[in-house]
Amino acid sequence: MPALNHNLEKLFKIAQKQERLGIGLMSGTSLDGLDIALCRFSGSGTNTTFKLLQFITIPYDDHFKREVQQVFAQGQADLEKVTLLNAYIGSFHAGLILQALAKWDIKPTEIDFIASHGQTIYHAPKHQHKQPGYGNATLQIGDGDHIAVKTGILTISDFRQKHIAAGGEGAPLALYGDVLLGSKTGEERILLNIGGIANLTYLPADGDTAKVVCTDIGPGNTLVDAACRRYFDKPYDEDSSIANAGTVDETLLESLLHHPFFNETLPKTTGPELFNLEYVADAQQASRSLNINKTDLITTLSAFTGRTIGNFISAHFNLSGLRIFLSGGGASNPYVVDYLKKALPFAAIANTAELAIDPDAKEAILFALLGNEALCGEPMVIGDNPAVLMGKFSFAG
Repeated sequence: MPALNHNLEKLFKIAQKQERLGIGLMSGTSLDGLDIALCRFSGSGTNTTFKLLQFITIPYDDHFKREVQQVFAQGQADLEKVTLLNAYIGSFHAGLILQALAKWDIKPTEIDFIASHGQTIYHAPKHQHKQPGYGNATLQIGDGDHIAVKTGILTISDFRQKHIAAGGEGAPLALYGDVLLGSKTGEERILLNIGGIANLTYLPADGDTAKVVCTDIGPGNTLVDAACRRYFDKPYDEDSSIANAGTVDETLLESLLHHPFFNETLPKTTGPELFNLEYVADAQQASRSLNINKTDLITTLSAFTGRTIGNFISAHFNLSGLRIFLSGGGASNPYVVDYLKKALPFAAIANTAELAIDPDAKEAILFALLGNEALCGEPMVIGDNPAVLMGKFSFAG
């Protein structure tokens, strides 16, 4: 019998190790920077144990943001630019990984694998694009081969395509990590991530995975961030200083809430392709609020995030005894967090630090965990969700 080639042999050895060092990468729709989480894993599936060893967010410079924004969430984009960015982002992310490893005084040869989310540039679930003959689709760029070759580390990437191929919408993938890391018998929990888009995973107290719900809810930070960039030349509303200075325009808020997405069947996904400043302008037109004070606009958009999340949780779950754990940038947004505490007074709200999961690192940890599952796990059956192992392997040589 012929021997395995050296790449497959190395892959086999990594999968067989008692402990694995993995790096998870997350670059979200906010384009604030690359989250890099270094984790130690043992086991897989329900027997997974992990420890977050290091975490850093390396901010993107203005040049990188401008380049990506040329193709981000655009119905029509320059195909040459998309092609160039696919390679460029992979190499750029590899450089940031090497920078982080040097800061931590860790050699690349000590790392078993990298799990890269890539950069989403377009998310197109069928319910949103409505084009006959086409199903769900999504596109993340930042080629895994470029990361693997430049770092010398086995790289697993492009996780969302398998989920779609198996009948899902490619998101939210938090489902798999949340079930493994967040469930607790006897306690009703929701793990609520407020990134660019808000999504949650409901974990029932009886551990019945058929009852688990994982879905996008609506906008998280994306509308507030976009309005802050356009009208205040700020990347986001730090400490809710703008939102707390304004007043909610209730007429505009009701107009923002009037969209079929909010009544779609679960699970559902969305993105900045829908929730963008054009969406806001249409709602302003409908509510005759085109001349709204820009501070009040930020307040109203912040309330929109809080209202959609609060409405969704109240409509679908029993609040008595429910514990909600927050992560993502929105977990540090005082206006939104206070709004949720008022909207959901019978639920206990904290952040995922209480679960020993850094709320800023949670999504990067998730992809490291998905990488560990791709290496040595088995598909998990969680209700009607696709039972698949996700990720494509790129070897360093």
